Amino acid sequence: MRNILSFMHVSLDGFVAGPQGEMDWIKLDDEMFEYADRETDRSDLALYGRNTFEMMDAYWPNAADEPGADKHQINHSAWYNKVDKLVLSKSMAGRQIPKVTVVSDNLRAAIIEIKNQPGQQIVIFGSPGAVHSLMKEGLIDELWLFVNPILLGKGIPMFKDIEAAKSLTLVDSVRFKTGVIALNYRL
Repeated sequence: MRNILSFMHVSLDGFVAGPQGEMDWIKLDDEMFEYADRETDRSDLALYGRNTFEMMDAYWPNAADEPGADKHQINHSAWYNKVDKLVLSKSMAGRQIPKVTVVSDNLRAAIIEIKNQPGQQIVIFGSPGAVHSLMKEGLIDELWLFVNPILLGKGIPMFKDIEAAKSLTLVDSVRFKTGVIALNYRL
């Protein structure tokens, strides 16, 4: 069975974005990109919510062609263009996009069917709404939380509508020069 991994930047007080979706507080550097790229390379399916998919699809297909594109932009653009994408969205139901499958209903059954197909791991970048829905259904296997040294005070929470205690197992942790700590938990 394929695993679903969620990669999410989070503030120390548990928010993944500011009240208006701001993400300008996220600290990134080449060390972090190399770390994330290693996991991304072991994934052959990217899962997104509609908002994140539209943001990613507007940038990554041609990012490698931009003047001054760095190693991460070139590598991630190539990966983005070769992998299939799965988008959780009711508003995109019925849309036909090359290399994209839209799941708009029967979330649990659709995702279990996809997890049972042959392939590598499935990775989610951001997409807090999709992560909330998948966590509620018990469909996420690992959380990769990139904890940024900042307190936002309010915004979009990492965890929402948790109905019962969930036990997590710490698999790995890495401290980056930026002060960000990556915590990899198995659910």
